[in-house]
Amino acid sequence: MTVAIVDYGSGNLRSAAKAFQHEAAGRKVLVTGRAEDLARADHIVLPGVGSFGDCARGLRALAGMMEALQENVVRRAKPFLGICVGMQLMATRGVEHGIHEGLGWIHGEVVPLEPDTGAGDHRLKVPHMGWNELTIGDPAHPIFAGLAPGAHAYFVHGYRFAAADAASVLAEVSHGGPVTAAIGRDNMVGTQFHPEKSQAVGLSLIANFLAWRP
Repeated sequence: MTVAIVDYGSGNLRSAAKAFQHEAAGRKVLVTGRAEDLARADHIVLPGVGSFGDCARGLRALAGMMEALQENVVRRAKPFLGICVGMQLMATRGVEHGIHEGLGWIHGEVVPLEPDTGAGDHRLKVPHMGWNELTIGDPAHPIFAGLAPGAHAYFVHGYRFAAADAASVLAEVSHGGPVTAAIGRDNMVGTQFHPEKSQAVGLSLIANFLAWRP
């Protein structure tokens, strides 16, 4: 079995690859920018660091990659995980430094993170950076199986996924109000946090994703 991590110049691939290799249990972890490699993969991962527009352009610059993602994720329903901006790219569009079209897999927009400090907490910063407690939906999605209440994950982001349908939100985090921490539908999931940087919690989530058969 093969896990394909899409390399489109977004960075952060080394730590993501190492985390997936740690939990691969005999699977091949392939970091690739070749569209044809997705046809041979059983699971597909789209990481992302940087701005929505830059990542969207980088992804579209890979010959055949957008078509390969549609074929393998949407039509063939292979398990898919988007991480950070990789999750945000699942949206209809992003508005970071202009309006940019996303993959359109989950309806919603990626908009600026604007913490509400009206409650008196003026220490909240943007970007949101650091460890925060996850509020996982009920019932929990299979990728959160076995995580203890109060599990913390590592976030670095200045924009948030505003989902059009609350049913798409699998988990939230509090940062001056509820912020989407994970989204999903069918065979697709995405995390705003970085599982590859979230120590035991992140490795458990990766193991759950690799075992997931939607």
